[in-house]
Amino acid sequence: MRDVSRRGMIGLGAGAAAAMGLAACGTAQKDAVGHAGGSPTAGSGRPGTPKRTVRPIGDGSTAYTGKQPHQPGQPVPLEPGETPPQFVVFSWDGAGEVGTGLFERFLQLAKENEAHMTFFLSGLYLLPESKKRLYDPPNNPRGASDIGYLNDDHVRSTLKLVRQAWLDGHEIGTHFNGHFCSGSGSVGNWTPQQWRSEIAQAKSFVTEWRTNTGWTDLPALPFDYEKELIGARTPCLLGQDNLLPAARELGWRYDASSPGGVQRWPQKKEGLWDLPLQAIPFPGHRFEVLSMDYNILANQSIATTRAPSYNYPAWRTQATNSYISGFKRAYETNRAPLFVGNHFEDWNGGIYMDAVEKAFKYIAHEKSKGADVRLVSFRQFVDWLDVQRPEVLAKLQSMDVAEQPAGGWKSYLRGQAA
Repeated sequence: MRDVSRRGMIGLGAGAAAAMGLAACGTAQKDAVGHAGGSPTAGSGRPGTPKRTVRPIGDGSTAYTGKQPHQPGQPVPLEPGETPPQFVVFSWDGAGEVGTGLFERFLQLAKENEAHMTFFLSGLYLLPESKKRLYDPPNNPRGASDIGYLNDDHVRSTLKLVRQAWLDGHEIGTHFNGHFCSGSGSVGNWTPQQWRSEIAQAKSFVTEWRTNTGWTDLPALPFDYEKELIGARTPCLLGQDNLLPAARELGWRYDASSPGGVQRWPQKKEGLWDLPLQAIPFPGHRFEVLSMDYNILANQSIATTRAPSYNYPAWRTQATNSYISGFKRAYETNRAPLFVGNHFEDWNGGIYMDAVEKAFKYIAHEKSKGADVRLVSFRQFVDWLDVQRPEVLAKLQSMDVAEQPAGGWKSYLRGQAA
């Protein structure tokens, strides 16, 4: 794998760096739905699974296969005085596959715990490097990319794992394409019109991968991306202000690009739910750190992803406890949702992947003990938000970080859902 640029840091606490959408990894799993030119119906590849109707879209890169499997029941409004659930969203920027098994590792972890996540797919990860001149990035040379391109084997594996993720019930969002974070070509300088171009290209690389690759031996992605795509995270958390008008026109429902959010209930911005990465406790420090692996790294090893290994045990523990502290603070007080951002990377010996897994398992264990915890995707979370009564949301949104509900939840929300 080529060395990819990791540019664009945003300060938080002692120099925490902003989100970077880098490559991912994993071993593909087969699931035979939607082969181009095949039968109109096909099994899911699992014994006893009902056949799903397949309706190819466009060149057959994607297909309508019915309602997404493994979704929670229809969300309902909170009853008067009911305690809100503790929502936790784990999300992944880039969602590409480069052979280290991380994509599959976290798909399996989610499956074992009946949890869902959001994968913000970089469109270029489905475009062969031989076709890179199809990409015309705003304010950058044709074919340019600050995250490079995957080789063909990794593109094929990415297709298989993105497909498996959706069939497992996860959300497929977008991390756009070239991940430009600095200079005049930075996404922070793009106009709404340029964002529209970037979005159109990101979608085309997903919906036309068969044309761009010439491959006919892989099944279609089993979803209509025009309907599936309802939210995004921008590279380096830059450019949200000019992205939102374009996103609103497309009917998107949320954006996860705000930097430096806090653990409070979200509000809408430009008509979309604004779901920021959040400042969470950073054990051993007075300042807080943004809830993403790269930001924790930036506060531990500053400018390197390959620090001396003797640091790793303590840093792994610190990162794990940071996520767990953020969860506990919310669960025990205002029940604000916790948003965690990640990359499929092996920075500092893979300690951040270990930390995410340990924190995930801790939260899942709390759920298994009876805590009202919901490990969901961003789509599933906004589905819940959208059915709540405005007066209930207003009460939740008025609560500060770590604020206890006055008189307890039964008193605080009594009559608000009448």
